Amino acid sequence: MHRHIHRPSTAAVAVCHALRGGVAVCHALRGGVAVLAASLFGLLPGTLMAQTTAQTTARNALVVQADRVLAEPGKPARGVTSIVIENGRISALLDGRQPGPVGARVIDLGERYVLPGLIDSHVHLDSDAGGQQALLEALTSSDGLNALRAQWNGMKTLRAGFTTVRNLGDGTGATLALRDAIENGWVMGPRIIDAGQAISVTSGHMDATLGLADRLVPGMPQENLCSGADACSEAVRRQVRRGVDVIKIATTGGVNSRIGAGLGQQMFAAEAKAAVDTAHLHGKKVAVHAHGTGGINVALAAGADSIEHGTMPSEETIRLFRQGGAYYVPTLSTVNGYRERLAKDPNAYPPAVLEKVLWRLEITGKALEKAVPAGVKIAFGTDAGVSKHGRNADEFELMVKHGMTAETAIIAATTNAADLLGISAEVGALRPGMAADLIAVTGDPLTDITRLKSVEFVMKGGRVVPLAD
Repeated sequence: MHRHIHRPSTAAVAVCHALRGGVAVCHALRGGVAVLAASLFGLLPGTLMAQTTAQTTARNALVVQADRVLAEPGKPARGVTSIVIENGRISALLDGRQPGPVGARVIDLGERYVLPGLIDSHVHLDSDAGGQQALLEALTSSDGLNALRAQWNGMKTLRAGFTTVRNLGDGTGATLALRDAIENGWVMGPRIIDAGQAISVTSGHMDATLGLADRLVPGMPQENLCSGADACSEAVRRQVRRGVDVIKIATTGGVNSRIGAGLGQQMFAAEAKAAVDTAHLHGKKVAVHAHGTGGINVALAAGADSIEHGTMPSEETIRLFRQGGAYYVPTLSTVNGYRERLAKDPNAYPPAVLEKVLWRLEITGKALEKAVPAGVKIAFGTDAGVSKHGRNADEFELMVKHGMTAETAIIAATTNAADLLGISAEVGALRPGMAADLIAVTGDPLTDITRLKSVEFVMKGGRVVPLAD
């Protein structure tokens, strides 16, 4: 029985003898390892160095090919295109099917339609519950379980084609932790812009003690609540201290608030102004939960960057939107979550909340019908968590139903949302230098927006996302 004896190349032998380790090093080196060691010492001949560089390039490069590519939403789609990706970023878009760098891996998506990874500007990854179930979850879930649930919902969202999300509030910091874990490469998930805890006045929409027995109140965290301008400024600073990316405040009541206080204004103008000014001082944009007209207008006058829900706009609201350039995030999908929960359990919501839910079912979409013809900037956002995670694309159908075109709805979920989140240089389009975030569907979503509800390929940062476990 003969043992196979590896014989290094002449070049490798020459390199080995030049190394300080002498013969011992030579005997330890084999093939590519010898080449790597030699390159570290700067001793490779020019030809071998070029080969090594090409091999390195091949490992870090890939090419995605498709028949149609919407590289810049709002502009005509490209025909057959090869998207060259190196080290997780787009390096070129080439006409036709081209192989790219020598040795690059090629992914041919055939007749599929490619577009930038989608962005949901309003999610709550740490929960998928509502009504009384949500209250029970808040009182019984550990911080660790919340973090795992957030990752689970994050993967549903990513697999649905949403490679970036803005998470607008959770009570435990679970999504802040998930954001960092994803950035560190420990787990897979969407890119997260996170708000930490949302801020409101005491007894306002974000007061977690609403509806609880008095004896339970001392055990609930309250650092996100404020009364008075100075206190609201301090509440913002506490979230900044936690390392949040964006600030969220509530100037009105909310549909899911466990109190029959309605949906009108709850925060004084001075409180809203103090919160917004403090956030901007620290370089943070401000998203504002607001339903009633007074609360919307107070937020816009204070300089808010986006209004979430914005259910009851007035003519003055439209004027303030256009004057300040704030974005409107409609969150129409909430109605799907409400309907589904009520279909399963007519008592899913306590009476004070149910009254507001039924109102929301009737009025949703009417504000968008006013905003679109008035030229208000729209960014895509679902409020997933109220609606179901992974079903984010349902929002597109509702946006088109209430006055948008398929094209403007896609713009809202790409270039507009990226601008709102302050990351236009990174995502929202397919241009050289940007993150390789892209998705593919069968058919043209510009003619049938429901195509985006069946995403067949997802890539985030140059990494293909498995669509099943």
